[in-house]
Amino acid sequence: MKRTVKILLGVAVTAGLVYFYYTEVKPVVIFGLRSDYARAIPYQKIPEGIDSLKAESCGACHKEIYEEWKTSIHAQAYEDPFFQAYWKKDHNIWVCLNCHTPLENQQPTLIKDIPRGRVEKAAQEPNPHYDPAYQKEAITCAACHVRDGVIFGPFDDSVAPHPTKFDPNFRTAQVCYRCHNVVSGPAQFYNVGPCGTYAEYEGRYFMKEKGLICQSCHMPEVERPVAVGGPIRQGRRHLWRGGHDPDMIKRAVAILVQADPMVPKPGERVRFTMTLINAGAGHKIPTGDPDRHVTVEFLVQDRDGTVLDRQTETMGRWILWQPVVLEVYDNRLLPLASREYRFVYRLPAQSAGLTMKTIVRYHILTDGQHAMLQEKHGLTAKDPYAFTVYEREFPLSGELATALGQQKVDQQAACPAEGEAIRAG
Repeated sequence: MKRTVKILLGVAVTAGLVYFYYTEVKPVVIFGLRSDYARAIPYQKIPEGIDSLKAESCGACHKEIYEEWKTSIHAQAYEDPFFQAYWKKDHNIWVCLNCHTPLENQQPTLIKDIPRGRVEKAAQEPNPHYDPAYQKEAITCAACHVRDGVIFGPFDDSVAPHPTKFDPNFRTAQVCYRCHNVVSGPAQFYNVGPCGTYAEYEGRYFMKEKGLICQSCHMPEVERPVAVGGPIRQGRRHLWRGGHDPDMIKRAVAILVQADPMVPKPGERVRFTMTLINAGAGHKIPTGDPDRHVTVEFLVQDRDGTVLDRQTETMGRWILWQPVVLEVYDNRLLPLASREYRFVYRLPAQSAGLTMKTIVRYHILTDGQHAMLQEKHGLTAKDPYAFTVYEREFPLSGELATALGQQKVDQQAACPAEGEAIRAG
């Protein structure tokens, strides 16, 4: 009888501790709260001289900037099908909106209190200023530029039909900090938070020696009038291309394949080495969402395309999500770092027509996550969740040396003109 009582008591205590852990300790989202993004950006009124806060109103004068913004992931941050599916998975928890629709004007409820930092216990009330159409603009112009009826920007001599004010933060990476440096919470042991690109930024070479900030690559400089009829200025394009854009990944990663021997003969072992270099990103590759990863693949094929041998390796983060969040392993490429991937294949006696295909793919999320979001959370995205960064075939014959040498010519032709630090080789 006493043994039964002890067992029941132990079960009750264990159940109570588990309940306490999940309701009072472990966050219900995969990040902790920090004061600047724990709440929406306070309600902003319309500055004098313009008719609304909507991006279209800004576009009346800032036409080129507006057209660029419309193509950006910032403009799509709310309606993005991947966000919507993940948000549904997280029961549409309000805190996600603080970065995806950051203005109080865009949110259906006001957060009055967050007891003990538990987002699921937040005291909410209806927001009388909520504009559902404005919510769809996601990270809109006013989210960065409007505060207290004044339009802030990077110039100290602006002449405009509305109040303006110079803000030096626009000339630093500080404007990216709020949403691209999400921190860990209790029972979350990341090396860098789940959206921690800002914290990864390499400061010695890219920032101090080259003078580059986030905007240098993600908002390239351009000379043009900022507004219709204004003077030509050194401004920036409002594009924010990043991990969803194949060209940005291709510009950041240099890839070179080598072989030994370079003129293989039947029966010989050919040793291939693929070198990946993070030549152009000031942060790790991949960065941002923990599901993002890169695969490196070697394929030996016959003349009919039949795969005779294959090797695949993965670069990314491996995270344990339960019962605590624990970053187990991280083999992503640091800025300016390189990594070699090796593959060995013995040529058969009859090797005519054999080729080695090398493929590097960038994945927004895993195949399993993609299937789960489709089956359970309504993901209907047509945009690719993986894309090829590099693909090349090399003949396993006497022509291999010529094909290997052609790589350098192709890389030089593909180099972007923006500058040394973002070249692809």
